[in-house]
Amino acid sequence: MRADREKGRPFLADNNLPDYEKYFTSNRERKGKSGFLKMIFKINRLPIILSLFVYLIQALPTFVTPILTAEIINIVTEAINVGSLATEDLHRMIIYAGIIVVCLIQNVPTTRLRWRIVSRMLRKTSAGIKSSVVRKMQKLSMVYHKDIESGKVQSKFIKDTEEVDTFLSLLMHSLIPTIISLIVYIVISIVKNGIISLFFLVVVPVNVFLTMAFRKKIKKSNHDYRVSTEAMSSKLSTMMEMIPVTKSHGLEDTEINIVNKSIKNVAISGIEVDKTTANFGAWMYVVSALLSSCCLFFSSFLALKGIIEIGDILLYQSLFGSISGYTLSLVNALPQISRGTEAISSISEIMTAKDVEIAFNKVKVPDIEGNVDFENLYYRYPNTEIDVLNNFNLSVKKGECIAVVGSSGSGKSTLMNMIIGFMMPTSGDIKIDGKSIKDINLQEYRHHVSVVPQNSILFSGTIRENITYGLSHYTEEDLDRVIKMANLQDVIEEMPNGLDTNIGEHGGKLSGGQRQRITIARALIRNPKILILDEATSALDNISEFHVQKAIASSIVGRTTFIVAHRLSTIRDADRIVVLEEGKIVETGTFEELMALKGKFFELKNLSDVATKSIEM
Repeated sequence: MRADREKGRPFLADNNLPDYEKYFTSNRERKGKSGFLKMIFKINRLPIILSLFVYLIQALPTFVTPILTAEIINIVTEAINVGSLATEDLHRMIIYAGIIVVCLIQNVPTTRLRWRIVSRMLRKTSAGIKSSVVRKMQKLSMVYHKDIESGKVQSKFIKDTEEVDTFLSLLMHSLIPTIISLIVYIVISIVKNGIISLFFLVVVPVNVFLTMAFRKKIKKSNHDYRVSTEAMSSKLSTMMEMIPVTKSHGLEDTEINIVNKSIKNVAISGIEVDKTTANFGAWMYVVSALLSSCCLFFSSFLALKGIIEIGDILLYQSLFGSISGYTLSLVNALPQISRGTEAISSISEIMTAKDVEIAFNKVKVPDIEGNVDFENLYYRYPNTEIDVLNNFNLSVKKGECIAVVGSSGSGKSTLMNMIIGFMMPTSGDIKIDGKSIKDINLQEYRHHVSVVPQNSILFSGTIRENITYGLSHYTEEDLDRVIKMANLQDVIEEMPNGLDTNIGEHGGKLSGGQRQRITIARALIRNPKILILDEATSALDNISEFHVQKAIASSIVGRTTFIVAHRLSTIRDADRIVVLEEGKIVETGTFEELMALKGKFFELKNLSDVATKSIEM
């Protein structure tokens, strides 16, 4: 038993999960709906065909029982009319009873077998869809991630993938078996009596007409519900991020009102979905009941005329009830089908996004020295006409420390993002050891780059886990070395469990300076050739800044370092300082050279000193 369970697990391993991205992107014009489903059925055709064959055997009781029951009733009716039951008829009744018993008993193993086949297929497909979304999110550029709200992504990943799971489960467990059963019952009715089968066929167009009447309204209501749910998820995500600001300004009621408005919109959209579904279901029930009554009177009339036998009334009523019921199941599933296809469309918005980082056929970079050359570099954000970087030229040798300063909006952060490869030049180029950043494998290149952002990014876990994030191999000596370089010894000594102390969500149990030093340690344990410090001390108080500055001073030795600084006194020891204004280099030199020049840097330094003194006061 255990070995059998183990056989079912391989597809759950991360490296074996299927990637369905191409099934979305190859059908972008159709929003990925029909093409995606077609490909899913194609790659799973063997288990689907096998499950359908097993279903035909599994469903034998529903097909055979009405026919044999009608035959038994006809035998009994004939026996009552003649006053005795012939031995041959008794034998037939026993055989019919045996067939019914066998059909019922076999239903247990065949049901278990079909559910096992279908369940494995659906679970693998579900895991593949979720994994495909995760893979795609990791491929998409930072520009895309900045444009899309995180709440919407969470809604697509959690809610919409679950809707697709439910939709595929409905198809395999209900819709396809229902269609097969419907076909079998119609064939049985045609074989038994062509006249009544024509009456049965009226059920299908009537239900189709009713479905078409509600189809657009059902589709629209489900689309509106999906959009309003995504908007609510986005608002909730923003609310959680803004809680410190909200509470510090006493804006709790304002934030509650904003989110409540989204919640009300979801409720209103949900009511519209429920109302449409209820109206649709009510009309389907009424039409089905009326047609069933007509079938009863029609078959009774034929029996009175001697056209059919009395037992056939039960057979045709049972056949009609089954045909009508299965047709009703199909049309009642329309709202769920609509939600499923809408969810596929929603997921395809991510899966068909073109703004991806392509690693295929790129130059491999197993190692770098750290030489960085900016050649006639321009960058302009999409749908704008202003160059954030304008003819930027700079040559940086390995091991140099370059500080980039300038007023807000001068292009400092954009330049750092371009060094990392988050953004590609509109024109011009950045060369890493002589290779264009456009041509190299960015994922490999970033293994040699570390970033310390202004706001430290930590996760709920231990100090050790945050420092060694993503590393499968490291030594305790490596860890001790970066702890000393990041000036973290005192922090760890104060912690109840040392390195294995849990720091809370986003490092909430630590001070700003402590969080930033952990971020520096995380950057250094990778032994990067290029280190980027993007305003790493701007949000810190003087004491925290002192500790972080000591950490920075020891970390930049021997590495190509780019520093964006808010407090200009912290970049005194940089090899060169580059002053940006509206994306252009207006000054460059050492700290002393620029101060003696008394130009733009001198002006910025004086303003920085005044701002620092004001804060201290």
